Amino acid sequence: MSIKKRLLLSYIAMTFIPIVLFALIATALFSAFYTDMAGTGGRKGMPAFWEESAQRRDLIAGVKFMAQTEPERFMDRDFLKKTDEQLNRLQTGLVVLNNNRVSYTSPFVENLELKQPIQEMKTSWTQNRREKSRFSVEKYDIAFSDGTSGTVYFVSDLKSFFAEARKFFPLLFLSLLLVIGLTNGFLTYLVSRSFIQPLYMLKKAANHFKEGNLDHEVKLKRKDEIGELGAAFEEMRARLHESIHLQLQYEENRKELISNISHDLKTPITGIKACVQGIQDGIVDTAAKQDKYMKMIAKKAEDMDVLIDELMLYSKLDLNRMPFHLEPLDIRSFLRDYVEELRIDPRMKGIKLTFSTSNDNPVPVMADREKLSRVMVNIIGNSLKYMDKQEMEILVELFADEEKATVHIRDNGLGIDSEAQQHIFDRFYRADPSRNTETGGSGLGLAIVKQIVEGQGGTVWVESQLGEGTGIYFTLMRVKTIETNSDH
Repeated sequence: MSIKKRLLLSYIAMTFIPIVLFALIATALFSAFYTDMAGTGGRKGMPAFWEESAQRRDLIAGVKFMAQTEPERFMDRDFLKKTDEQLNRLQTGLVVLNNNRVSYTSPFVENLELKQPIQEMKTSWTQNRREKSRFSVEKYDIAFSDGTSGTVYFVSDLKSFFAEARKFFPLLFLSLLLVIGLTNGFLTYLVSRSFIQPLYMLKKAANHFKEGNLDHEVKLKRKDEIGELGAAFEEMRARLHESIHLQLQYEENRKELISNISHDLKTPITGIKACVQGIQDGIVDTAAKQDKYMKMIAKKAEDMDVLIDELMLYSKLDLNRMPFHLEPLDIRSFLRDYVEELRIDPRMKGIKLTFSTSNDNPVPVMADREKLSRVMVNIIGNSLKYMDKQEMEILVELFADEEKATVHIRDNGLGIDSEAQQHIFDRFYRADPSRNTETGGSGLGLAIVKQIVEGQGGTVWVESQLGEGTGIYFTLMRVKTIETNSDH
């Protein structure tokens, strides 16, 4: 549930729950204060009060009807006394006036000790401020048969009702305040608690992050905005953790790079220094020896040059500073020509090199011709280092579908174990940790292949079995058309 819905429901609850509770409390208070006020034989609660009022109204209505139909009865004191006795039980008295002269006054009214004549009292709720009592006065005019006029007054004493009201209404008001305060306070506590607890967890997580502890997971099992914030925190933590892990790995790689490059550079330099020292010491005393030593120096210098070239190339690729000049290229013709040229390379002496494809038509792809050549050089160069069979073979195959072209370069060399296969495209990784002169290198050859292939929108992977050889696969995206002279 979203925070907006949660707050909306809490506002609705803060409105309706106090109303319901207040109604219940008001009913209970009314029943408690106005229980059997008139002493009507054990009747209790609100029904007794309203029943008493209804009886008073009915009795007064009957008296008024009698005054209208039989006005002479109001000259009969026995009738008035009996009627008055019935009214007295309902806290009401009777006063009859004939020609503005009091002809009958109820003992109930006389006991009220009114401070003003009955004629001057308004026929409404009144209050004697000195006595702090309340009265209800009703007036009805009658006409006698002798032509005189009269008036009947009904005086009800509601002192007990309003005495209780002075206690009832303050308690009712306090109850209203209490209900509103407790309900809103409780609901506010629940709502704020649902916000404060996850925020506290986020604060705690942030403190862990600040102290460098990125193993502390942020788990907020919520589906609102705070839950989304917690998910963002967790994603940030995971990315920071991964970033730091990669940074540490880069640092280890950097240290390994420095160590490996130092070793690889020191080896040819040591050889060059040994040759120079031999020349200086006069060991090279013949033309044959001098030629041998000069060739050794040239070979070591070339090894250094290749190593530095690979480092510079990988550095540019890794920093995205090496632009790719992509163009439509017939990969089938490119591979066929490359294999033909490679067959005359002295390094391929004694190696069976084959190109195979099932495509008779051109296979156009988007590629950088120069960098694609570097991919082939590195893959085949890597195969040459690990040839161990008497009959050495390298197979170059091309497969194509509507979306991509797949190049497969397979040898029958030593093969790579499954654990090493997961890392051969990593920077600075070498399956042979001895770094001997036969298989030496910086460990950047296949890493450069991966950077170049992925930089052209392709993928690269390896399949290998120990003792049977290694196959390197890479893909390039196909295009629909190709220029006639684009592959020459």
